[in-house]
Amino acid sequence: MQRPENIIAVVREWLKKADNDLKTSKHILKLDVDSPTDTICFHAQQCVEKYIKALMVFKQIPFPKSHNLSELLNLLPIKYHSLLSKEEQQLLTVYATVTRYPGDYEDISLSEAKAAVRVAGKIRKAIRVLLPKEALTQIRKKS
Repeated sequence: MQRPENIIAVVREWLKKADNDLKTSKHILKLDVDSPTDTICFHAQQCVEKYIKALMVFKQIPFPKSHNLSELLNLLPIKYHSLLSKEEQQLLTVYATVTRYPGDYEDISLSEAKAAVRVAGKIRKAIRVLLPKEALTQIRKKS
């Protein structure tokens, strides 16, 4: 079993990476109609996945290397399963797997990309209230 301060440090690392994915999605959205929507959706999914994994680290629930959000949520206690609808789970998982590489799938519209970013923001907010305050603040490195 990890010491609490080690758990908090790992949670912070997951949150930092998740927030960077969300920042990336929001920044790319500023390109508007020229936005690479598949990239926006990938980073939105990554934000959601990393927030879920941060919660799992905090709850000390082991998890596999997986982008499947349904699989990850099912490892959490049942009260957390409703963080994402089944449709959101499936769609975001596709953004991390199917649309990440060339293949036979429909283009993602700008409105779909905006919706994915909104879901990522919703998950960020929902999970942050479940974590202790000390996990939410980044420790500044001395220069």
